[in-house]
Amino acid sequence: MALLEVRDLHAGIEDCEILRGLDLTVNAGEVHAIMGPNGSGKSTLSHIISGKPGYRVSTGRILFKDEDLLAMEADERAAKGVFLAFQYPVEIPGVTTMNFLRAALNAQRGARAQKEFSTPDFLKRVREVAKSLNIPEGVLKRGLNVGFSGGEKKRNEILQMALLEPSLCILDEIDSGLDIDALRIVADGINALRSPERAMIVITHYRRLLDYIEPDVVHVMSKGQVRKSGGKELALELEARGYAQFEGAA
Repeated sequence: MALLEVRDLHAGIEDCEILRGLDLTVNAGEVHAIMGPNGSGKSTLSHIISGKPGYRVSTGRILFKDEDLLAMEADERAAKGVFLAFQYPVEIPGVTTMNFLRAALNAQRGARAQKEFSTPDFLKRVREVAKSLNIPEGVLKRGLNVGFSGGEKKRNEILQMALLEPSLCILDEIDSGLDIDALRIVADGINALRSPERAMIVITHYRRLLDYIEPDVVHVMSKGQVRKSGGKELALELEARGYAQFEGAA
């Protein structure tokens, strides 16, 4: 079943068109990797799907569970099950990770007309999930991302994803700035969240992440369009030949 359908999407910032007729279909249970050079529109696509302000969609449509995603505000999309893990998670001094997670989870439940978690139930839940991802409880008491290493920030994004249980997870260069040990830990957390009901879009420049996260489909973006799709062998081809072949085609 198609969870996400992007059709003939033209979009950008002000008068600068970045996406130029992009098409993409992601089915439930699938992991799609999107690769491409800087400026190809990968992050723009993730921001538009998640509802980040500042982008203009001129034509095209995005359907999520057969609903018009572009008609929803960012918080509505999150409540429907869209999650974006940021390339550069922000630091929020004065707000502990625990309080942030509780506010996010209860806001989601409130939007879905569900009862908020009590403090004991929330603490039990977050500790269980953190333990499953090998995240020390001390991290939960620190300011959100304040003083965190790159690996800690990305693992915190995976913790949020595990707690919110989205239907569509968009991971925007989750491997950026990670050493090999942190990359393995983050990949293990992502793999633990794979589900027949959940789809993931993994945006990356490099094949190394795909050594740990086995994608169902690999797409190559160039100049605002998906130029080629295939299996993991496509990532190997890119590593050997680079993106120049697709830049020329564009």
